[in-house]
Amino acid sequence: MSIPVIVLLIYGLALVGICWFGYRRGKITEEDYYLAGRGQGVVVTTLTIMATFFSSAALLGIPGLIYKDGLGFFPFALNLPLSGAAIYLLGSRISRIGRRRGYVTPGDMVADYYGGSSTIRLLVALIGFLYVLPYIVMQIKAGGYLAQRMFPDAGTLHFLGSPYSMFDVGISVLSLITMLYVLVGGMRSVAWSDVLQGVLLLTGMLLAGIATVCAMGGIGSFFRQVSDLPPEALTIPGPSGKWTPWKLLTICLFASLATMIQPGQWMRYYAARSTNTLRKSAVIFSTVLPFCFLFGVMLVGIGGRVLYPPAVTDAGIMPHEMVGSKTSEVDQVVIVMVQEHLPALLGPLGVVVVSIILVAILAASMSTADSNLHALSAVLTRDVYDRFIRPEASEKERAWVGRSVIVVVTLLALWLVKVGASNPSFKPLELIATLSFVAMAFSCQLLPATLDMLFIGKGSRAGAVAGMTSGIFIVLLFTPFSALFGESMAASIDGLTGTLKNLFDIGFCGFVVNASVMVVVSLCSKPVDAERAKAFRRDMQG
Repeated sequence: MSIPVIVLLIYGLALVGICWFGYRRGKITEEDYYLAGRGQGVVVTTLTIMATFFSSAALLGIPGLIYKDGLGFFPFALNLPLSGAAIYLLGSRISRIGRRRGYVTPGDMVADYYGGSSTIRLLVALIGFLYVLPYIVMQIKAGGYLAQRMFPDAGTLHFLGSPYSMFDVGISVLSLITMLYVLVGGMRSVAWSDVLQGVLLLTGMLLAGIATVCAMGGIGSFFRQVSDLPPEALTIPGPSGKWTPWKLLTICLFASLATMIQPGQWMRYYAARSTNTLRKSAVIFSTVLPFCFLFGVMLVGIGGRVLYPPAVTDAGIMPHEMVGSKTSEVDQVVIVMVQEHLPALLGPLGVVVVSIILVAILAASMSTADSNLHALSAVLTRDVYDRFIRPEASEKERAWVGRSVIVVVTLLALWLVKVGASNPSFKPLELIATLSFVAMAFSCQLLPATLDMLFIGKGSRAGAVAGMTSGIFIVLLFTPFSALFGESMAASIDGLTGTLKNLFDIGFCGFVVNASVMVVVSLCSKPVDAERAKAFRRDMQG
């Protein structure tokens, strides 16, 4: 049996054990299934937030962008300490009032503050869905890449008369395993598996960075070779010309905030044992994660550009033939770097280390997919089914509906990945990093209402509804999903949004429209009831 298979089996058995233990410890209640009884300590809270935050975008997509655009994309790392600050400032407030009032989903809190608005609850649920689906798609896609690279000599498999490539096998297996342990164990299994996956991904990042530096002859040689890169690879906006200072600034700021108020993270704030637990987690997050990211996979991306230089063509920036044959396959540079260089450096031990790093990438994908599947299950069950379809449903019925949501969304995401793999013109699914920015842009449309609710207190229910609606619409115009409306319509939309898209993050563009509309409408409409707002702030401040 090959070493990659053995490492995968050990990892799989560990997940099975965690899933079973979480199931045995769990209780048949909604709060336990979705929030693990609100009793998570510092270690579990920190690692589950890290693992949810660090997805295949961090271990494949971002290094792929650095490989493609050089040092011009390095300032993106600023989003990590900013995300830690968001946990400290936003998360601690969300945690405190969530515990006091028994909230489970983001919609519970936002709708309650704005007078129990059903429209706001549905909009928050929609934002959650639009964030989660692209994120799950890119995690599944990463599973296909890993299967291709871990088993390059495996031929096409046949099952029930149909052929399956290793990409197909990878996306199917990752989807199935993730779906099963979320179904069985709920938040407790998800969080405990995130502890294992968080340790793996932090270790994998550092090992990949060390391997890259060693492969290039040590630290001094690494920096000499990087300094010899073409000038455009060492400066902003990079060879593609995409990463202007304003675009990087708005991505760092608004992507940081967006990823910290998405449903999976929001529910982790509720699940923390106390506000103090969450603040400690924020400090650890802000120090450990930037270090591992900067001295880990970001070094891999720039080292890969030195060893396997991409080429600028009419079709875009194409990866080196060792990395891939399509523009989208720049995402595979981390896998190529560790597979090509670690065995030569470490001999037989190198194969084991390579397998651990590849499993770390798999863990990053699964830890984000499980968190988002679990959160979306809560959102659609509590905020849609329970409120509008069957308010009289028993807790047991809601639990089964939540599990059904997990199955349906997993199958939908798997189908979208298959469509993207078989249809090269389906651009929304081309790049992992692009999918992550699309997801964050949607999540960012919850930000104006969140800031108003937690800090400002001047908005109205009508203002929040109008703002979120307009923000979602703007993001839809800016994203690659405009291709779904046909080529002529997509061309017209791109003509309107192209300039702004090149200057700013799309989430920021939606945020500006969202916040502006919210302010104007709030000035012209009835504010939140003063007593309700006062009671909310009293509970939030403790």
